[in-house]
Amino acid sequence: MTNPLYANDAIATFPPSYYAATATPAPERSSLKGMRKTDVAIVGAGFTGLWAALELARRGFDVTVIEAHRAGWGASGRNGGQVGSDFNQGQRWLEKRVGFDNAKALWAMSQEAAFMVRDFCAEHAPEAGFKPGIVHGDSSGDLTEFQEDVAHLDKHYPTHGMSVLSTGEVRAIVRTENYRSGTLDMNAGHVHPLRYVLALAREAEKAGATIFERTEALRIDTGPRAVIHTPNGQLTADHVILAGNGYIRGLNTPSDARTLPVNSFIGATEPLGDEALDVLARDVAVFDSSWVVNYFRLSDDKRLLFGGRANFSRKFPKNMDQALHKRMTDMFPQLAAKRFDYTWGGTLGITRSRLPYANRVAPNILSVGGYSGHGVALAGLAGKVMAEAVAGQAERFDTLAKLPVAPLPLGPFGQGPLLALAMFTFDLRDRIGR
Repeated sequence: MTNPLYANDAIATFPPSYYAATATPAPERSSLKGMRKTDVAIVGAGFTGLWAALELARRGFDVTVIEAHRAGWGASGRNGGQVGSDFNQGQRWLEKRVGFDNAKALWAMSQEAAFMVRDFCAEHAPEAGFKPGIVHGDSSGDLTEFQEDVAHLDKHYPTHGMSVLSTGEVRAIVRTENYRSGTLDMNAGHVHPLRYVLALAREAEKAGATIFERTEALRIDTGPRAVIHTPNGQLTADHVILAGNGYIRGLNTPSDARTLPVNSFIGATEPLGDEALDVLARDVAVFDSSWVVNYFRLSDDKRLLFGGRANFSRKFPKNMDQALHKRMTDMFPQLAAKRFDYTWGGTLGITRSRLPYANRVAPNILSVGGYSGHGVALAGLAGKVMAEAVAGQAERFDTLAKLPVAPLPLGPFGQGPLLALAMFTFDLRDRIGR
């Protein structure tokens, strides 16, 4: 099976994305060589790992982060930049499955996740340009479920930022005839993800954490002190946090059986100037109800950043540009003559329930992944919650671990069209059974 760490990208090289063209990474850090001991070892220098490193370093732990490529190289630095304020399943769905009290605790965490990004960017990364607002566009035109959801939030979660959009209201914001209803969430937002994750790495190092790049975790020997084997050294730690999401395989069998690496693709158009208002009348991010989600927003220089078209193979398709352009122009015919200046792909982790999977690999090894497109906010929250657990406050980690995440239909090694069909079948069954 092709390792997603090396399937599509040059080693330690950021993809040819709009984000990489408009961010300034730190000079490349050294790789781990020889033997090193640390209080906490973290595998993966993305949102999850760097938030854990920042929190633990601020608490006085000796923290070492190892990253196979560069800090921010993976999904954290190449995603759609949408900062959600909830989970992929609604509160009524969660309440039925984990109980009201657990669902309420999870709601508080999901809101905190979005506010963590907003507040961090305000204080440490203004260049990341956090802006509020996400529209969920729907093609059905049926407002009933949206209205019932918002009424439920009004009653039980009154600080929510959600409002229902009629056909006229959603089209006044998103200039497409594809959407006939939707919601607007002003507690959510969007951000330049690479600038944000690079700032997280900078602040974690300021707090005292050490980051090694070009240092892949090859295997872990468990025990009272875990030993992580890397190509040129070993890292011994009292605690380990696995934070690689869709790019990490083989270190956590339960997670491999529940979290599927899936590729998604994004294009950045040429600058649209005043024509940007013919696509988005407000500077909000948008996603929709498609099984393979379309997601898009405007950049600071008025490009449309348009993403979608997932595939279940390990390799990126050769026609990424053309397929994305068709998907975009099916929604926005007015952009037919506009080219993409950048197109790129990346690997995320999804689960059957589209909810994160948190587990204890061993008493001193923690893991969270499978954010299923909600990682810009939830991955940071997961890192913070794992840091709390390492520090002896595991209540919130245990609550996160109550999220229902069943094994994948074909187990940890399924991939390709057959797995895509199986995932679609289970997803359809779950939607019908709500």
